[in-house]
Amino acid sequence: MSDNRQSLTDLASLTGQEAPVAAQAPAAGYTQDEGVEAFVPTQPTTPLREQEIDAQGRAYATGRRKDAVARVWLKPGTGKITINGRDQEVYFARPTLRLVINQPFGVAERDGQYDVICTVKGGGLSGQAGAVKHGISQALTKYEPVLRAPVKAAGFLTRDSRAVERKKYGRAKARRSFQFSKR
Repeated sequence: MSDNRQSLTDLASLTGQEAPVAAQAPAAGYTQDEGVEAFVPTQPTTPLREQEIDAQGRAYATGRRKDAVARVWLKPGTGKITINGRDQEVYFARPTLRLVINQPFGVAERDGQYDVICTVKGGGLSGQAGAVKHGISQALTKYEPVLRAPVKAAGFLTRDSRAVERKKYGRAKARRSFQFSKR
């Protein structure tokens, strides 16, 4: 299929008129390539956040999920994760919970590069694993601000606000009615 379209400069040379002048300066965040009439977008010019590290060279963050709250300290190391003084294989025996905890490192491509020390309380094991994941994600972005974009795109920086609905009076549970008996 042939392309019969012509640029404004070609049309102007055919008619004998001067070609219209293109935009004088590119808009903010755009550059103009040589020989190309369209503006090509560049990287947004949002400044990176500052690195937040304590005196021991650790990044601290708090993670929350359901009723669980996790305090997380992150530092460069061999990938050891300690939760409430116990290794992750001991504390979270289910492989799915360990998978949840390691998701931020996989997204950021930093597997085995950081040690995590964490204290978590409240809720059950599933909520605690989600709280630790949220805390690790927050701490990663504080230690390496460049990683904020991929971790945020994966949705790990947002606190999961889903929680158990409260029980209502006149109901067996939150929404379930008592069993109906005709006689």
